[in-house]
Amino acid sequence: MRNEIEPDWSGVERIISRYEELPAVCHDYDPRAPEVAAIISRAINSHLADVSVEHIGSTSVPNCAGKGVIDLMVIYPQGRLEPVKTLLDALGFQRQSTRDPFPESRPMRIGSIGYDGAVFRIHAHVISADSTEPEGLRSFRDRLRADQKLSADYVARKKMIICSGVTDSVDYSMEKDDFIKGVIRSSE
Repeated sequence: MRNEIEPDWSGVERIISRYEELPAVCHDYDPRAPEVAAIISRAINSHLADVSVEHIGSTSVPNCAGKGVIDLMVIYPQGRLEPVKTLLDALGFQRQSTRDPFPESRPMRIGSIGYDGAVFRIHAHVISADSTEPEGLRSFRDRLRADQKLSADYVARKKMIICSGVTDSVDYSMEKDDFIKGVIRSSE
């Protein structure tokens, strides 16, 4: 574990705006999403170079429809959780406002950013490099990128969930969970 003086984030540019909780819907893929993910990744890495930021989820898969929320993995080395959370706060990210938030030992921060005339919502998943979770999330993303039928099946599953009347974002995520875990298990 590092024994460093906590950085001063007072000069950090606040690029993240307030998050708006919206019902789950299935939007067409937006090709601007990777550009937005790159902007946020650069902002994080300009202050914490030892942190890895990766774009995951539907918005990281070309032509994959979804909620339109940009999911990022912010992977930190051992002992660096608190500086990451503090930096995300300084950038403008907020704690989750829904029921069943991720624990502070594996937090998710939320926010939005305006880009090219649109507002993009963001979920920043803060995950330890020691965890097995990043590999599973990468595997799922990469399988969707490599297999158009699997990606189409995932979109069909999401549309079916919404057509069944599930629009609460937490319930929607839980309904997708079996599909995601099945894909990850089949790639192990």
